[in-house]
Amino acid sequence: MKIYISGPMTGLPDFNKHAFNAAAEQLRKRGYEVANPVENGVPETAPWETHMKADIKMLMDCDAVAILPGADESRGATEEVRIARILGLLCKSYAMWL
Repeated sequence: MKIYISGPMTGLPDFNKHAFNAAAEQLRKRGYEVANPVENGVPETAPWETHMKADIKMLMDCDAVAILPGADESRGATEEVRIARILGLLCKSYAMWL
């Protein structure tokens, strides 16, 4: 199963990379294939919309979503989860995947 990590980035120190990378590491240790938006290949300085396009492309190749704390307060994460649910992907909090 391939899991996309969704969570808040904008406005957080270092774009919350630590939380995303720690989640990816733990999910991979449990045998999941992981799509981590921190690894989307887009320069940090690119516009938000460019990041979202790359992230949604990553999401489309996944079976499920791991939702990090604070995602409900993030415009991008809210949209990712909304799209995932429309498409029938299994969406659970990150903690529930562990």
